[in-house]
Parts: sequence; structure tokens; C-alpha cells
Amino acid sequence: MQLGINLGYWGAGMDADNLAVAREADRLGYAVCWAAEAYGSDAATVLAWVAAQTERIDVGSAIFQIPARQPAMTAMTAATLDSLSGGRFRLGLGVSGPQVSEGWYGVKFDKPLARTREYVEIIRKAMTRERLSYDGEHWTLPLPGGPGKPIKLTVHPQREHIPLYIAAIGPKNLEQTGEIADGALLIFPSADHLEDTALRHLRAGREKAGLTMEGFDVCPTLPLAVGEDQDVGRLADTFRPYTALYVGGMGSRKQNFYNQLACRMGYEKQAAEIQDKYLSGDKQGAAAAVPQELIDQTTLLGSVDRIADRMRAYAAAGVTTLTLAPAGFTLDERLASLRAGTEALERAGLA
Repeated sequence: MQLGINLGYWGAGMDADNLAVAREADRLGYAVCWAAEAYGSDAATVLAWVAAQTERIDVGSAIFQIPARQPAMTAMTAATLDSLSGGRFRLGLGVSGPQVSEGWYGVKFDKPLARTREYVEIIRKAMTRERLSYDGEHWTLPLPGGPGKPIKLTVHPQREHIPLYIAAIGPKNLEQTGEIADGALLIFPSADHLEDTALRHLRAGREKAGLTMEGFDVCPTLPLAVGEDQDVGRLADTFRPYTALYVGGMGSRKQNFYNQLACRMGYEKQAAEIQDKYLSGDKQGAAAAVPQELIDQTTLLGSVDRIADRMRAYAAAGVTTLTLAPAGFTLDERLASLRAGTEALERAGLA
């Protein structure tokens, strides 16, 4: 099992620290450095900045939002980043959510599975550097009856095949991800529930495509906080606002994929309470309603030995790249967490 690092969103006041974290992860031998985007910093610019100042670590989008870019533009960006980084780019895609898609990008959030499939097919075709034409429900290239003509990508990516990941939560999305992608980006993963909430759906998609899980990258992100085992409760409290935001407020009451995931993990009553409080404006109450067990199951908390035990559980569950989001109020704390992750992997016998 490999380790990755997730820098989250740029522009949150820790930009210089984030670059230092990426460089340290590069030095420590982490496999990939991911950057996110929502409605602030874009991921492509961040990844170009990080790639220019690192040497070995891959850089990946977690994610490029599908409603933000035409698929041919995403293919151009991927090819450019792969070329500039010397073959170190990984393309992560996701549909975002209805509030961002419709409120920020003005793109109707409908038929997300079909849109994702067509989007990936166009990117794959563009990457072959053949002349691009496509006739789908959501995209038609070139547009009929006009001056457009099939054009081919002029940029040569470093590699013939750039790894393509999809951020997936729901069962149908997970199955399609297994079918059409090279890896899955997972959030709020519990080693105890990973088979039921993700792996069996990914496997079904692989089987549908006549493939096995061999070579498919299962890549969850887990927040990391290092401390004494007796302080696990206090460490868990660090992530209460984060969990409450996603389970309670990320999306509408009817369309919150993270709330639905918590329900599939057995927290139906608690997920409803968190959402009710969050959407009524009681964010503190929502955070207080998050069960410590849910946080502990979906993060890495405690001593290096305890984290090593958890890493073994994730590896046994089928995780191939474990992406860490190290907590810390200072750069030194975040770097220490990063080093603890490497040490835990070694103690787990997984390095």
C-alpha cells in the first residue's frame, strides 16, 4: 500500500505551508500529492505550482469538477500537466454537487452518471491524439451544421495513458467508476465497512468490463491526527466540524451523498440529527451530534502504533493508496504528522 497526501483547497491561509508539506512528502517518498477545488482555488494551477517544485511525487486532481470544464479542455489540461511534470500527473474527476454545479457553474445537475461516462469517453478519445468526434446525449463534437471540424490534440503528454480516477460515493457511481476508470477517490472510508460501501460495487463494475481489481487504485482520503492513545477522544473532536459539514450541510436535504453514506454505515439516526441541526443553523450542535465512533472509523487517530494497526486494516480491506490529510495548527505539526504516517506504514509492514 502506498501513501498519498491531500493538500485540500488552496487559499485557506496555509499556502506556503502546503508547498512545504508537498516537498516533504516528496522527500519521504509519498506516491501522490492531490489538490482539490470547489468554488475558490482551481486545482490545475496549484498542481502546476507543486509539480514545478517537487521531483518524484505524482500530482493529482482530487478533483477537477466536471461541470467546470468542457471535456476537451480537461484533456488539454491533463496532457499539459503530464508533459510539464515529466509524466507525474493523475487525473481525478467528479460531478461536484447540485448546489455548486447549478449555483456556481450554471450547469444543470442531471443524469450525472451518463454525463460522467460521456465525459470520460471524450477525454480518452482526445488522449489518443486522433481527430476528435463524438455523438452523445450530452456532447456532440463537432457541432452539426456548422463550421466545426474534427481536431486532434497537439500536445504530447509524457505517457500514453494518464491514470484517470473518479470521486465516487453512491453504489451506482462506484460501479460505473470500476467499469470506466483506473481508480476511485473515496471519502469517509471505514475499513470495517469498505467492502459493503465501496469495494463490492467497484468490483461489479470491473467484472462488467471484463476486468479484475488488479491494477485498479482504491484511494481513500483520511484525516490524520497523531497523539497519545488516551487522547483519541480529544483528537476526534478536531474533526467534528469537518464531519458535520459534509454529513449535515454538503448538499441539500434530499441530495447529500455524504449523509447517505453515513446512513449506509449504520448511522441513520445520527445522520438525520446532524443534518437537521446543521441546516437549521446550529453548526455547533451538529458537530456535537457526530458520534466519536464515526470519526474514529473514518480518520487515523492516536499513536503511531495505533495508526499502523489501522493501516493494516485498510490494506486488508483492499486499499492500494492511502491518502492522508495531516492535521496541525502549525507547519511543524503538519510535517510531524506526515513523518508519522511514513513511520506507521513501515511499522505496519506495508512500506
